[in-house]
Amino acid sequence: MSELLRIGLAAEGFTDQVLISAALSSILGDRTFILTPLQPEASAAFSLPGDAGPFGGGWKGVHKWCRQTARRAAGHFSGDILFESYDLLVIHLDADVAFYQPTSNPSDLEYLDLAQLPCARPCPPARDTVDALRQVAATWLGETTLPARAVFCMPSKSTEAWVMAALFPDDAAMILHGECHADPASRLPQQQKAVRIRKSEKDYRSKSQKFRERWPIIAQTHSEANRFQTELLAAI
Repeated sequence: MSELLRIGLAAEGFTDQVLISAALSSILGDRTFILTPLQPEASAAFSLPGDAGPFGGGWKGVHKWCRQTARRAAGHFSGDILFESYDLLVIHLDADVAFYQPTSNPSDLEYLDLAQLPCARPCPPARDTVDALRQVAATWLGETTLPARAVFCMPSKSTEAWVMAALFPDDAAMILHGECHADPASRLPQQQKAVRIRKSEKDYRSKSQKFRERWPIIAQTHSEANRFQTELLAAI
């Protein structure tokens, strides 16, 4: 029997955690693993609405988590104590973060390096924008590249592109634009009422087995899903 694999996950939200957990289950097959959410920390089922731990949810929560983790390790993620507790660390960001335009609001000025965003590139190819955002996210961690036992999970433009591929592979808009669709989440409420789902942890959990079953097809048709799978397997 293979040794238990300990995986820590920093993600934008609870729905992302559900999808990534299903992907890991498919990728790892019979390999036993424990997935621990590091960001957001709270479970939506047992916390107040909107509670996502000390850093909040969304990509800004991931940014704060990265900065805090780097500071704890004297400026470099690679030296953090998390690597003593986990065999693999997964950091999720949706690639639409690359389009963010920083503002003069205190919430931005407090922690954002305004010179880093936006960093989006023309799409296609999706890879160019993802590569640019990877470089930015690495600097949040005080690194130029991720350590060997850490991987990025960075869908283009969001995890909902993978959700659509799993549940609604015949959606005409997604077929037309593929990984360059600007807002895959906007397609969820456009599905037939009998089968549509909301972007909620509850609805995503109800489809987790479907996500697991369809992952090989997602990885075959979506370049960033394939890269996540390839890099994850190399890391372990």
